[in-house]
Amino acid sequence: MYAIIDIETTGGRAVDKITEIAIYIHDGIRIVDEFATLINPEINIPNFITKLTGINNEMVAGAPKFFEVAKKIVEITADKIFVAHNVAFDYRFVQNEFKSLGYNYRRKTLCTVQLSRKLVPALPSYSLGRICDDLGIVIEGRHRAAGDAFATTKLFEYLLSINNVDKDLFSSNKIQGLNNLHPLLDKNTIENLPEETGVYYLYNDKHELIYIGKSKNVYSRVMTHFANTKSRKAIEMRNNIADISYELTGSELIALLLESAEIKQNIPLYNRSQRRTIYNYGLFMFEDENNYQNLKIKKIEGDEIPLTSFESLDEARDTLEKIIDHHVLCQKLCHLHKTDGACFFYTIQQCKGACIGEESPETYNKRVQKAISYYQFEHQNFLIIDKGRSQSEKSIVMIENGTYKGFGFFDFENESGDLESLKSCIRPANDNRDIRNIIRSYLKKFKVEKIVKFGN
Repeated sequence: MYAIIDIETTGGRAVDKITEIAIYIHDGIRIVDEFATLINPEINIPNFITKLTGINNEMVAGAPKFFEVAKKIVEITADKIFVAHNVAFDYRFVQNEFKSLGYNYRRKTLCTVQLSRKLVPALPSYSLGRICDDLGIVIEGRHRAAGDAFATTKLFEYLLSINNVDKDLFSSNKIQGLNNLHPLLDKNTIENLPEETGVYYLYNDKHELIYIGKSKNVYSRVMTHFANTKSRKAIEMRNNIADISYELTGSELIALLLESAEIKQNIPLYNRSQRRTIYNYGLFMFEDENNYQNLKIKKIEGDEIPLTSFESLDEARDTLEKIIDHHVLCQKLCHLHKTDGACFFYTIQQCKGACIGEESPETYNKRVQKAISYYQFEHQNFLIIDKGRSQSEKSIVMIENGTYKGFGFFDFENESGDLESLKSCIRPANDNRDIRNIIRSYLKKFKVEKIVKFGN
């Protein structure tokens, strides 16, 4: 038996709430029961959500609150497989609502997006609207729970009807052969892990974080931990896993950023290679009274953000010496040679005389800028727009004045293009060397959907 579900919410963030739910109970042949209701989320419904769904604050004012329909949802979905289009989104919201009531809601899950990709390959899009158009399924009431849930039911029936289809695909029996798991680890927890991009968290029996990881397929990556018996450390970690949680990100870049920040903040036992490194020395750039741009190594103090940072003074000096050689810079203006006159490199014709004013600041500074460009973003103020956690959502990363400000998500179907509204979606985060390296490396290797420059 299946509970085919769709919800509408006040947004896509963890703090958002359900505004409508529709459930169709299906026996594999036909609908045998149904339940649908608006829900008072007890928080404001944003205008862009109202534009998308048609649900406004007045409509839900007299609707039941979630706790008033929770018992009905538990009863109607009992012993059923929780089915949805992009099931991780709907299931996560339903779980969170129950969690706020102190109830642990668990069901086996099945995703019609993943089923469609397996059974109807090569479609241009697997969003509910597009796949229904391609298959001739009419959606009566798009972006309303009952309309989308009924369309998902028709899509589910279509997938069931495909000739020679493997019925095991509809059983949600994803895990097999896992033995010797921690006695507190519920196999349903593993069953319900999404096959999507995100960050996952592994806990011991004291609910202490022991490992944080990221993957484009959270379920598959976690399964590799259970299968890994190549080292004592891997076996030890596997045996200590008593619970698992996750956060979907949609974008792999967001997953990388979130993983890095979470590891630095929590310092889990088995993330030894990725733990916080102490970078004591930084490479800084400043302009002197003669308009020459200087490079200098010094200890990092307070919240200073250097061009790049190093674990030791020797590592920093070695890097700066290589920069000087490669870009024909002045030892004196890089503060590696103290002198009132010309630097040593000038005497052997490896410096063009910026140290004594023979080379103009304009010419010299061009080489300095080229040298430090490797450590800087191409633009000082820009947004990185990429895919989000659902078909109607996009992710956003913000760099302002050359500093990483954080990431967030927004509904692109209602994007106004207003910079301030996009900034309001950002979850503030700390800037550091690792984060900058992640962003620079990702932008060099992969295409994102859009780069939006702003300011000067």
